[in-house]
Amino acid sequence: MPDFLLEEAAGGTIAGIDEAGRGPWAGPVVAGAVILDRRTLPADLRHGLDDSKVLSRPRRDGLYEILCRTARIGIGRAEVSEIDSVNILGATMLAMARSVSALGVIPDLALVDGNRKPELPCPVQCVVKGDRRSLSIAAASIVAKVSRDAIMAELARAFPGYGWERNAGYGTPEHRDALERLGVTPHHRRSFAPIHKILRREAG
Repeated sequence: MPDFLLEEAAGGTIAGIDEAGRGPWAGPVVAGAVILDRRTLPADLRHGLDDSKVLSRPRRDGLYEILCRTARIGIGRAEVSEIDSVNILGATMLAMARSVSALGVIPDLALVDGNRKPELPCPVQCVVKGDRRSLSIAAASIVAKVSRDAIMAELARAFPGYGWERNAGYGTPEHRDALERLGVTPHHRRSFAPIHKILRREAG
C-alpha cells in the first residue's frame, strides 16, 4: 500500500503526478497532479488511496470526490492530434506539464510515476510503480483515471457504438468490431498501428 515515506523524506510541498490513457486507440491522454495536506489527510484517503487500476469504479469515484474537497488538484490533457504529432510519450509529458500548471502553485518537488521526467518548473523525482508507493501519486492516478473516463463517456454520447463509456477507448473486441462497422472517428489515434492499418486498407 502507498504511504508518505517519499514525501516526508523530501519535505516541503510535494505534488504527485500520474497519467491515464497511454494505451487506448481513441481519446486524449490525461494527467493528474495532486498536492495532499499530509497533516490533515482524511482517514478515507490515508487508508483507501491506491493504484487506480486495482480499485473498483465506485471506489475510485468516491475517493475522487474526497480529493476534490480536500486536496489541490490539477488536470492536464493532450489531444489526439498532439499524440499523432509528437507520439504518445511526448503527449504524456505535455499532459503532465499542463497538470502542474493547472495546480496554480509551483511545488517544491514533483513525484512522477514511471521512469521518464517531464519538463516541469520544479525538481522531478521519477518513481517506478509510484502509484503503489506514494499516496500523492496514487491520488494523481485516481484523478487522471476518473477525469479521463468522464471525457470518454462524453465522447461516447457524440460517437455511439464504440463502447467508449465502457472500454475508455481501449482496443477491446467491442471497440474493434465497431471500427469495422462504423469506421474511424476524429478521436481515434491515427498513429496507432491498428487505426493506421484500417485507414491504409480503406485508402486502397
